Amino acid sequence: MYDPILVQPMRDEVTHFGVKEARTAEDVDSLVKQEGTTLVFINSVCGCAAGSARPGLGLATQHSTIPDRMITAFAGNDVEAVARARGYFTGFAPSSPSFGLIRDGELVWMLERWQIEGHGPWDIAAMLTQAFDEYCGVKLPA
Repeated sequence: MYDPILVQPMRDEVTHFGVKEARTAEDVDSLVKQEGTTLVFINSVCGCAAGSARPGLGLATQHSTIPDRMITAFAGNDVEAVARARGYFTGFAPSSPSFGLIRDGELVWMLERWQIEGHGPWDIAAMLTQAFDEYCGVKLPA
C-alpha cells in the first residue's frame, strides 16, 4: 500500500474535477450498475502515464458530452475497489492507470496504460472525449 500522504495530492487532482472516489467494491457496484454511462478511472502513481492521464481527464470533464457518472479508485490503495472495477473490464489485463467506460453495467470502451504512455494530456482528453461522443447520451442498440 502506498503512503496515503503521498497519494493524497493525486487523489485530490482527480476529485477536483468532480470525479467521485470509489473506495470499496460496494462503491464501485452501486455506481457502475446504475443505468447510463460511468467512466471508471484507475488512478496510479505512475509518472510516465498517470501524470498525463489525470490532467487529460480534467480537460475531458469540460467537454459538452460527458458520462452520467465518473468514478476513480487508486491502484495500490483502494485494493478492493480496483479489483471490482477491473472485474468489469472483461478481456483486458490489469492496467494502471486506465479508463473504462461502462454503459448500463457493460464495458463499451477501454483505454489502457500502454495507450496512455507517451501521450500528453490533450491527446488523452481527445481520446476520452471521442469515446464520450460515441457512447454517452445516446442509447446503444440492443
